[in-house]
Amino acid sequence: MQTCNSGSDCPSTAKTCAPLGGTGPNATTNICQCSTDVLCNGGTDSESTGLVCSELDNVCVTACTSNAECTGDRTCNTTTGQCEEGDTGPTSCSGEGRSSCGYGLICTSSTCSEPPAPTCQNYTAYPNKAADVGTTGPIIFNMKTVSAVAGTAAWCPGGKRLRLSVSAYTDAASPFPQTAPELGGFYYVKTDGSRISPVISNGENDYVITQNGTRADIIVNLCVAADSTTTLVGYHFVDGNFFCFRANY
Repeated sequence: MQTCNSGSDCPSTAKTCAPLGGTGPNATTNICQCSTDVLCNGGTDSESTGLVCSELDNVCVTACTSNAECTGDRTCNTTTGQCEEGDTGPTSCSGEGRSSCGYGLICTSSTCSEPPAPTCQNYTAYPNKAADVGTTGPIIFNMKTVSAVAGTAAWCPGGKRLRLSVSAYTDAASPFPQTAPELGGFYYVKTDGSRISPVISNGENDYVITQNGTRADIIVNLCVAADSTTTLVGYHFVDGNFFCFRANY
């Protein structure tokens, strides 16, 4: 999206300069917005027909031909080439995780809702969030502290071994692998924005896959200072949500 102060700052394909809208932090930012499919394709003299003016986002996009080309729960109207708001499923649910909610949502207090917005330093300092964080990969829906014990010579000498539980869901078409060594695209992000692969415990119940491969409960380990009582952490799967958690122990 191109920001602007007036329509004169915008290309001929999208001459309307107007606020982005919505409820996000950039809601009042002016961006160049399109108005017609014809202008998106270069005007009446152009032979191009591959672009449409998105009715939802007001920007020129490639006309869709299938639902796979639309993001989130949007569906493709193959007649118009528009990605339209799809059926997000029921607003009520039971249990936890995805439950009966649309993909990307989680069941919280019997209501389908967005996962908690990441506001921790781990997220704000993470340089790859624009490319790696999304709503199509595995979705982390819960984290909790399992234990914090004195480290050993083999693991975290002089510190504490902090064990955390990470719960996530994925789609049946791309289930979690049955063993931890096969798991990829899962990262721990530090408060300085750097990321590493988490250290997953290898006990019998430390990597549990259920619900036909769509749910994972993973025990991860961190080495923290011996006198610490709280740690701010951030985890995410590639193309999935970023989950911030403050572990108190």
